Amino acid sequence: MQRSHTILEIQLSLATTSLSFESDSDSHHTLNLELQPTDNARLINLCGPLDEHLLQLEQKLHVDIKNRGFHFNITGAVSNAQTAINILQDLYRTATNEMITAETVHLYIQQAGATPESKMLSFPDARIRTKRKVIRGRGANQNAYIHNIQTHDLAFGIGPAGTGKTYLAVACAVEALERDEVRRLILVRPAVEAGERLGFLPGDLSQKIDPYLRPMYDALYEFMGIEKVNKLIEKNVIEVAPLAYMRGRTLNDAFIIMDEAQNTTMEQMKMFLTRLGFGSTAVVTGDITQVDLPSHQKSGLKHVIDVLGDIKEISFTHFASKDVVRHALVQRIVEAYEKP
Repeated sequence: MQRSHTILEIQLSLATTSLSFESDSDSHHTLNLELQPTDNARLINLCGPLDEHLLQLEQKLHVDIKNRGFHFNITGAVSNAQTAINILQDLYRTATNEMITAETVHLYIQQAGATPESKMLSFPDARIRTKRKVIRGRGANQNAYIHNIQTHDLAFGIGPAGTGKTYLAVACAVEALERDEVRRLILVRPAVEAGERLGFLPGDLSQKIDPYLRPMYDALYEFMGIEKVNKLIEKNVIEVAPLAYMRGRTLNDAFIIMDEAQNTTMEQMKMFLTRLGFGSTAVVTGDITQVDLPSHQKSGLKHVIDVLGDIKEISFTHFASKDVVRHALVQRIVEAYEKP
């Protein structure tokens, strides 16, 4: 019995166009795309209500998309038009069993490194494999970040909220633990309030620091489940270590994550980095635009970029607003705050 496979046939042709577009280096052409097999439900899912998904691609890629049924004409700079075709191909395939949303399109654009300011790096498909799920990098910077964590003992992820810095670091930590590459995970964060005073927090040390580490806990629960995470905390395989309690320790065979590192002082950052022991990996994440330290103190994260930036064995991945993978509105908010 012969199995039938879904086949996506793509016919591409180049033809000059009289439409006028702005371009720095590329000439403009029309690329033709024919989607097969024909499936009206998939086509409607791909295009979105009132073709809003096609309009989203046009705005982000600076191309013009016209379609008559399953035949598409994409006009613009050749590289942008080709990127649009690749994304349409992937979305049409996804539309078979998943509802396409504006957020889906946004993520596919980022994954393609397709925003005008993007620079594709040489890590096109970095992946993290945990027992519960496989995580793929979304866009060039996330792919580079995953690669850097997996290949460096010390990696920094620096950039605005919503770019996946903490989430991907936790995913890499879980992967390393499940592969027995490390014996424990250590979660570190400076206990600095974001402006408001939290006052006295009851409970033991772990309970006092829990509110500060909630983003890392949420990611751990997703990858391992609440019950397993709590058991590993009881066994001290997953350890909560407030930054102030790190002095004097040497951390061997551990995966250490320090989140919100922009709120460390220069002295705290030096102290933390010198805790790294044999067989250990450390990831430091933070956003240097959201420092909550007193105005007279310089952020240890800002300082370390200058001090360690030239050491080849240490990686720095810098995220920007284009890398935001939360709601599309978050990206616009970050961009608005970045304007002078």
